[in-house]
Amino acid sequence: MSYQQEYDRSISNPEVFWQEKSKDIHWFKSPETIISTDSNSVSHWFVDGELNSCYLALDEHVINGRGDQTALIYDSPVTDTQQKFTYLELKDQTALFAGVLSSLGVKKGDRVVIYMPMVPETVVAMLACARIGAVHSVVFGGFASPELKVRIDDAEPNVIISASCGIEVNKVIPYKPLLDKAIEMAECKPKHCIILQRSQSKAEMIKGRDKDWSELIASAEPVDCVPVKATDPLYILYTSGTTGKPKGIVRDNGGHAVALKYSMKALYDMDPGDVYWAASDVGWVVGHSYIVYGPLFAGCTTVLYEGKPVGTPDAGAFWRVIQDYSVNAIFTAPTAFRAIKKEDPNAEELKKYDISSLKTLFLAGERLDPPTYEWLDSITGLPIVDHWWQTETGWAIVANLKGLDAIPTKPGSATYPVPGFNVSIFDEGGHEQPPLNHGEIVIKLPLPPGCFPTIWKDPERFQSAYLETYPGYYLSGDEGYKDEEGYVFIMGRSDDVINVAGHRFSTGEMEEQIASHNAVAECAVIAVKDELKGHIPVAMVIIKNSEDISEMEIEKALAQHMREEVGAVASLKKVLIVERLPKTRSGKILRKILRKIADGEEYMIPSTIDDPLSLPEIEQHMKERGIGVFSGVKT
Repeated sequence: MSYQQEYDRSISNPEVFWQEKSKDIHWFKSPETIISTDSNSVSHWFVDGELNSCYLALDEHVINGRGDQTALIYDSPVTDTQQKFTYLELKDQTALFAGVLSSLGVKKGDRVVIYMPMVPETVVAMLACARIGAVHSVVFGGFASPELKVRIDDAEPNVIISASCGIEVNKVIPYKPLLDKAIEMAECKPKHCIILQRSQSKAEMIKGRDKDWSELIASAEPVDCVPVKATDPLYILYTSGTTGKPKGIVRDNGGHAVALKYSMKALYDMDPGDVYWAASDVGWVVGHSYIVYGPLFAGCTTVLYEGKPVGTPDAGAFWRVIQDYSVNAIFTAPTAFRAIKKEDPNAEELKKYDISSLKTLFLAGERLDPPTYEWLDSITGLPIVDHWWQTETGWAIVANLKGLDAIPTKPGSATYPVPGFNVSIFDEGGHEQPPLNHGEIVIKLPLPPGCFPTIWKDPERFQSAYLETYPGYYLSGDEGYKDEEGYVFIMGRSDDVINVAGHRFSTGEMEEQIASHNAVAECAVIAVKDELKGHIPVAMVIIKNSEDISEMEIEKALAQHMREEVGAVASLKKVLIVERLPKTRSGKILRKILRKIADGEEYMIPSTIDDPLSLPEIEQHMKERGIGVFSGVKT
């Protein structure tokens, strides 16, 4: 079936479309009511169906005779460990740990916080919660105690599962002291903490509360899957707390299973037995959807990688993993390949490895800038799929679906809306924008299966943040446009728009032009308040290791290039060469904090940041260059 036929069916009659797709998963009780809309215009899918997500991920494959197939590959360059787990082995370990949780009193609907590194036990813990109908809330390993405390108090877990430490490149990060401090600060005190002791750092245990993972497993009895309603929550995942209180995104069981199973073939073109690698972290939505649940629902082999794109040990790390496990598809953030490009611009490391098994590269999590797209295209010759989605949706909103007919790609575009997502571009008055006009990206309700139905314990915030601005539509918070052929271009968050003397410029547009310079490895553009023009852009660039160019030279070159490509009104006159850009651990640049620095506003260094030292370094650099309030600009 062609993409257009599939998409049109999903929009014209979503109930029939998703009823058909729901038959691809095993239900304990098949749903008769496919969609139901509540008084707040929120849609709920498969409301009277019953299933179990762990059963779909593990038991079903074992029952169907595929228990000996590899389900999970664990590759940890930081500990020099490689392990493989068959579907049968992973099911047995999960059933035992589900027995551990049951023995500690965890039951259907209870919350369990998981604060773990990228180890197989993390996957086991998530699936064990799903097995007994408990709601897991994974918190990125290494989050600071205040961030963890907020999530504990909001989720109110009976049990917290953690490890003695995580490892960042060559640095051991003890988790237990962070956990102990978070619990001390929290109002909600968990009854039990289960601790996985790792050899790199042993944790001190608190008698009565703390339990050793290995000791509990040794005496556990396995338990079977518990049927849950399709609308029962599977997990809560908190968005990063860089802009206020984190939002607890709720994911239900039924819609999630149907959407992810559909996406594995329709979008990623993966079949049972294929090797799929999402080079992300289980602490993020990508890790939930496409390290754990999606590949296992589809009967694929999934790769769990405890390492980095560079530094573990070098810029050839990704190519080595692809070769060693005959990876068929890799999914990661563009920032990962920009890091590889910076270290190895001529892709010399790639020549050392055989990546002939790889069929497609999938990029998401941030905008895929054309220079990175073109570099990957030139060194691999493989299809490169830029797709756009959010924690809230749980799977792709816009993509080039590799499991349907081939559609030509356009650098800078994530291609077309995915079946089920009716995407429009609105101006501030809620009017549909013509082609090439920028605006807010919105999605007409109902959202398809897999998308969040609410914010945990805060339905009012769900309404005000996402549904009230344009009644009948979901507000994505991202800005972009469609071209004359309907290709969707996502240019960045709506607040990443620079207004220079009444002219609106997207940071994504300006970054695209800057990144096209041969010397630039990566860049970020922010708006700095200006007394005369409202805002002026300031660019921060990382220079390729192979280039030798001064700040004044690159500033002059980029200013001229911007005048030629965008126009003099863009007014790019300040460029800073930086060693690193401040990012969250998921790869998102902290532009809002950079703007606060430039505008002289107070800011807090968030625990989500990957490199805290980058912020004071940039602040000092701005002072030295007289940028923002440091030059007397009024705020």
